[in-house]
Amino acid sequence: MNNIILENGQEEGLVFDVGELLEDLERMTDQRKARGKRYTLPFLVTAILLAKLAGEDTPKGIAEWLKLRRRQIVTAFNLERSSVPAYNTIRRTLADTVSVDELQRRFRQFLHQNYGGQQSILVVLDGKTLRGTIPKGKSQGVHLLAAYLPEEGIVLFQVSVKSKENEITAAPRLLSELDLKGRIVCGDAMFTQRELSVQIVAQGGDYIWFVKDNQPQLRADVEQFFVPARRAKGWHIPQLPRTIAQLTEKGHGRIEQRSLTLMTNEVGFIEWPALDQVFKLNRKVTCCRTGEVTEETVFGITSCSQKQATAEQMLDWTRNLWGIENGLHFRRDTTMREDATRMSDDNQAQVMATMNNFIIGLVNKLGFKNLANARRHFDAQLNLKLATAS
Repeated sequence: MNNIILENGQEEGLVFDVGELLEDLERMTDQRKARGKRYTLPFLVTAILLAKLAGEDTPKGIAEWLKLRRRQIVTAFNLERSSVPAYNTIRRTLADTVSVDELQRRFRQFLHQNYGGQQSILVVLDGKTLRGTIPKGKSQGVHLLAAYLPEEGIVLFQVSVKSKENEITAAPRLLSELDLKGRIVCGDAMFTQRELSVQIVAQGGDYIWFVKDNQPQLRADVEQFFVPARRAKGWHIPQLPRTIAQLTEKGHGRIEQRSLTLMTNEVGFIEWPALDQVFKLNRKVTCCRTGEVTEETVFGITSCSQKQATAEQMLDWTRNLWGIENGLHFRRDTTMREDATRMSDDNQAQVMATMNNFIIGLVNKLGFKNLANARRHFDAQLNLKLATAS
C-alpha cells in the first residue's frame, strides 16, 4: 500500500503509521474460505478502524465513509477490485470473521512495540454493559470486564461476562491473560474475594480492595483498627502506628478533600490471603456554589507492604481507581456513541468495543487530551493523505 502516516500535529512529532498496523495485522488468523474472498482480513480491519478514527461509529456510517472515498482507498491500498467493502461485508467481518481475543492481543502488541509503555503499576478492574446490545423488552446485553491502565489510558484486555456468571467469576479469566508481576490490581468492593486475592499474589502481583457491606465481618475487622483505644484510670494504651496522607483539589465547581490513614496488620488480626495493610479513606466534597457538603468514609485492604505503598502512594492509587470511568467508559459512551449503537450480534459488539479501546489508547499515546478533537484532526488528515495517494 501507499504510505499513510498520520501526524499528531504537536511538538512531540508522534505519528500513526497505517502501513505498520496493516503489516502487523497480517499475522491474524483468517478462517474464511478462499472462495468468494474479496478483501484480505488485515485490510478489512484497517479500513473499519480508519473510518472509526475519522469519526464514524456505526457499521452503516463506516460503509458510507468508505464508499465516499472509494477511488482514493482503492489506489492507496492497491486493491485488485475497484470497489470498497459494503455494509454487509463490514457487518459479516465484525460478526463472523474477527477473533476478539486475537484482535486484542494484536492491538496491545502494536501499541507496545510502536509507543512503548504498558509498564505502569496500577491495573484497574471494572465492567461495562453495552446498552446498544440489550434486546427490546430485555434487561441484559453484552457486559465486558476490562483491565485498564489509568496512567496510560490503555486497556490491556477485556472479557465478556457470560449470561450465567458475573464479574467475580469472569475476573480470573481476565487476570490469567495478564502479566501481573510487579503490578497492583485495584477494584471496587465486588472484587474483594479470597480466591481472587490468592490468584493475583500467585501471579506475582498485589491487590488493593475496598471493603463494604458485601463482606460484613471483614469490614468490621478493618474498622476496628481505627477505633480509638478505650481509656481507664491508671491505664494508657499507645496508639497503633499509622501514617496519614491528605489531598485537596478544586475543579468543576467543587472542592474535594481526601484523607487516607494507613495501618499495618502486624499481628495478623485479620486473616486474609497475603494481607499486609489496611486503610481508611475519607472523602469530603464541598459545592462552591451552594456550600453543600457531602462526606463519605470507606475502608480497604491491600497486600502491599510499607515499602511498596506509603499513605501518599495509596491515596494516589485509590484516586486513580475512578480514572476508568472518565478515561474509558465516558469516552466510549459519549464521544464514540457506544451505547447508542444498536448491535444484535455479540461478537460484532465486542470487536467494536475492542476497536474503541484501541483508538482511545492510540490517541492517548499520540498526546491528545480530547478524543473528539483528535478524531476531527485525523479525519482531515485522512482526507488529505488519501487524496494525495490517489
